[in-house]
Amino acid sequence: MKNWVAEAIRKINADFQRSADTHLIKLEGLNLKGIDIYLKDESTHPTGSLKHRLARSLFLYALCNGKIGENTTIVEASSGSTAVSEAYFARMLGIPFIAVMPRSTAQSKINLITRFGGRCHFVECPTHMHDEAVRLAQECNGYFMDQFMFAERATDWRGNNNIAESIFGQMSAEPHSVPHTVVMSAGTGGTSATIGRYIRYKGLATELVVVDPEHSVFYDSYQSGDRTLTSQRGSAIEGIGRPKVEASFQPDVIDKMLKVEDKASIATIHWLADIAGIRAGASTGTNLWGALQVAAGMQSRGEQGSIVTLMCDSGERYLDTYHNLQWVEKMFGDISVYTEQLQKFA
Repeated sequence: MKNWVAEAIRKINADFQRSADTHLIKLEGLNLKGIDIYLKDESTHPTGSLKHRLARSLFLYALCNGKIGENTTIVEASSGSTAVSEAYFARMLGIPFIAVMPRSTAQSKINLITRFGGRCHFVECPTHMHDEAVRLAQECNGYFMDQFMFAERATDWRGNNNIAESIFGQMSAEPHSVPHTVVMSAGTGGTSATIGRYIRYKGLATELVVVDPEHSVFYDSYQSGDRTLTSQRGSAIEGIGRPKVEASFQPDVIDKMLKVEDKASIATIHWLADIAGIRAGASTGTNLWGALQVAAGMQSRGEQGSIVTLMCDSGERYLDTYHNLQWVEKMFGDISVYTEQLQKFA
């Protein structure tokens, strides 16, 4: 068992050594004098999203805690990107993987999971994912990875090339090298916890603003302090927002939260494609809309500085959904009011 675990950890670390860091893209030509906005492009990971970092950390955490052996089936509750990344690492280690996900998950993500050797197990509603994952793990004597529980503790927030250290390192040569604000959405809450802790650990003046989509309870919980809040439906923005307050969500390291309407998120990814030729997933739209609202506030106060937000995954996964205007019209209605608001920034 120990020999197998040691070899598994070696394989994961070797994969990390083969992987380059992700790009930090400055958005040019914005109508924001003295304010720079940057996108940390996490879509260039081997599995195409920010969740590659999380999956690596979760596997290492589970291996070092004695939870995974050579015959262990990994089970995860995921709407897509985490499952894609975990399927990649499970295949690397030669162990089975099952993703429990809503039936509405984008087909492109389902295809990626199966391509990496994983199996998809569907539920009708996102609120059923957790309990079904627990049941499946017990049934097959497997291990429930539980990203929503362990995301905030699996990553070393002090450094070790985590997302925060990467961002601040890449910003070091920019005109405003210490960002005024980092804007991040919450799925598990693990990434925002890592960034918020790192900011405090390094004694930085940067603020952490977390954005939350409709039908997610993170924002309301942050405002009220009530961690028992629940919602009867899941977020329409894949990968972020939750119908309950997950254990990895750490409100005490967040400086401010903003609620973002779904139509604004969708309008923003189409605006980004128009002004920069960058096609991103809808969660990036939530992030960037929030960054632009922070920038507008800075501009009104006569402040200058930099804002960093994340491109969580590529829009190539959503060509038949978020980037299909007919589908958008059917699912969300008219987004033109938000498109018009975005024009003032470019």
